[in-house]
Amino acid sequence: MDNKLTVATVLKPQGIRGEVKIKALCDSAEDLTGLKRVYIDGVEYGVLGVRAQGEIGYISLKGVFDRNAAELLRGKDIEALRDDMPPLPDDRFYIADLTGCAVVTSAGEEIGEVVSVTPARTDIYTLKTPKGELSFAAADGVIEEVDIQNKKITVNKKRFKEVSV
Repeated sequence: MDNKLTVATVLKPQGIRGEVKIKALCDSAEDLTGLKRVYIDGVEYGVLGVRAQGEIGYISLKGVFDRNAAELLRGKDIEALRDDMPPLPDDRFYIADLTGCAVVTSAGEEIGEVVSVTPARTDIYTLKTPKGELSFAAADGVIEEVDIQNKKITVNKKRFKEVSV
């Protein structure tokens, strides 16, 4: 498993004192409030403060003291160490851990490999299959089991066919 996780994207500078507006890539920007350090383009920044409003947040970083410095961070991904993030509930997973998992039916039939997950109200999984790319919504009853250790996601074949495109 990767030690760093992409946790947010810088949207734009906020005000004139170097604060930046971010879009959280985790459940909520509230998950970022306990961070003491983050990484942008491999550079470590100390976190001075985080304000959260749903998936949008505002973060102040050491060394980013004005709007010009904040502007240089626009569009960049913010990473955090996995150990610095709050623990996940039992039924939640980091996208980085889902990527590369084999997707199989409960009967053992291989469907493909997860290449990306698009966060949404119902997450959209994109798979690489022998016939090309295939996407499915993680709607109720589709995913039966996620085994991160063995990189395997088991799906209900009937429900999978109903929601895949």
